Amino acid sequence: MITGASRGIGAATAERFAEAGWNLQLLARNADQLEAVATSCRSKGVMVSTTTADLSDSSAISEAIAALQDQGGCPDVVINNAGAALTAPLADVSLEQWQWLFQLNVTSVFQVCQAVLPGLRARGGGLIINISSHAARNAFPTWGVYCITKAALQAFTRCLAEEERSHGIRATTLTLGSVDTPLYDTPTVHADFDRCAMLPVARVADTLLHIAQQPRQLLLEDLTLMPAAGAL
Repeated sequence: MITGASRGIGAATAERFAEAGWNLQLLARNADQLEAVATSCRSKGVMVSTTTADLSDSSAISEAIAALQDQGGCPDVVINNAGAALTAPLADVSLEQWQWLFQLNVTSVFQVCQAVLPGLRARGGGLIINISSHAARNAFPTWGVYCITKAALQAFTRCLAEEERSHGIRATTLTLGSVDTPLYDTPTVHADFDRCAMLPVARVADTLLHIAQQPRQLLLEDLTLMPAAGAL
């Protein structure tokens, strides 16, 4: 199961897992883009279930996850990839903006995990991968709310891993440096970075597959992937 699967890291990851023979459950907001990714993945001979939902709407999430599981059953691996960013000084961030970003980057992940945990427990385990950022460990001016949400996500993942260990459920964080994704084209982000120096989405997808292929006896608690150029 991959959230935010219609573009960027999510789309590249869906393609990479399909190439490796994994059946997929894909969720995203944009139906047309999601169906294009699903069609491409199906051409590789795997089964693909899809549903659309806006993860900024907390009331839509449980129904969306239930729809995916009705189509494809309980997933072996859940990749919480969907998220957003916002650049603004903390003093200028509105409460509405704060709550919007926390819903997307933290609360929606909490909701997805709660929705899949009963099935994972019933089957005796599984793997949850939450995609975070090195911003969780650093303070970048005008990226404050984003840094805070990613720090919260990392704490959530560590707590989840401890609580679900006895059920055979592993939870890991993939911490990323700058990745060349459509995030930098969104209206809430204003940044002038050298995108050629960023990580390509294909490299992130390869890493996610590597994590998913590890034996059940091994947990990569937190794997960090940075561009060779460092923080941009």
